[in-house]
Amino acid sequence: MTMSKGSCRLRLDHPHARTVLADGRLRMQLDDDLGNCYSELLQLEQGLSLGRLHYHPVRPLIEETCGPHSGHVMVVTIGLQGKSGFEGRDNDVLFQAGHTTITAFRATPGERRYEANQTASQLRVVIDQAALCKYLGEQRAAQVLGNGRLNRLAFRASSSAAMGHAAALVRHLHPGPMNPSSRLDLHIHALSLLSEQFNLLAPPQPVASPLSASDVERIERARNLLHEQLHMPLTVEYLATSVGINEHKLKEGFRYLFDSTPARMLLDLRMRKAMTLLESGQQVAQAAWQVGYKYPNNFTVAFTRYFGRAPKSIFGRKR
Repeated sequence: MTMSKGSCRLRLDHPHARTVLADGRLRMQLDDDLGNCYSELLQLEQGLSLGRLHYHPVRPLIEETCGPHSGHVMVVTIGLQGKSGFEGRDNDVLFQAGHTTITAFRATPGERRYEANQTASQLRVVIDQAALCKYLGEQRAAQVLGNGRLNRLAFRASSSAAMGHAAALVRHLHPGPMNPSSRLDLHIHALSLLSEQFNLLAPPQPVASPLSASDVERIERARNLLHEQLHMPLTVEYLATSVGINEHKLKEGFRYLFDSTPARMLLDLRMRKAMTLLESGQQVAQAAWQVGYKYPNNFTVAFTRYFGRAPKSIFGRKR
């Protein structure tokens, strides 16, 4: 961005008025004689923050910076109104209304530039390396972050989904009587916005399924048998034989399709069914028999271990 004569330059040590708002947002505001210029930052979780910038300077403004974020970060900026620029040692970056700008960097010196009597309004989601690794894995995180220099990863027209999430985030950042702030909604919209950008920058590599269509059909039939025959002494051998698949493939399929094992799923189904039966007024021995336990004592041990309370404490209790 080119700046006209009479620009105001703010050095790194220029004071900002800092205020911590009731919801935890940190607001940093410039002197009133420079215009209505402030930014806000709210930490959603360790390594994930949400920022809002609103600058309307009365003169062309150049603000020196060394990067406000510590460590290696990725920043997704949604331009809401106007434009601004950043000129750095490694790269220049433009932020513009209706566009999404994605950068990755470590703290880097440069200058932010704003035009006189023009509003620049932006929303930023900032995620650091540790949080990226948590959500993407180390390989995809490294692919996104790059070498630590200022990398402009993307500058494109914002999708309708991105603008929808941005509007929701702004609404929850600045709540009114009819739309109270929700930290959970802020977190959900921020992660949804990031998810869209992650998939564009570093699409996940498809993982080949270890199962054929025939395998999937057989494994789903085995799961149905668990639902239908809770009262039976079911075993992996019985399930595999009943649906025509070997035991190893059956166990592998349950892990892949249901993130469970046949034995674990059977226990979950039996315990949930038993809870329903007890709450409806059935006696412990009756409930035990209907979910496949021949001996009530064995059922009591399993139920207590699963729920942390004895079945007698549930018997006859109404919700």
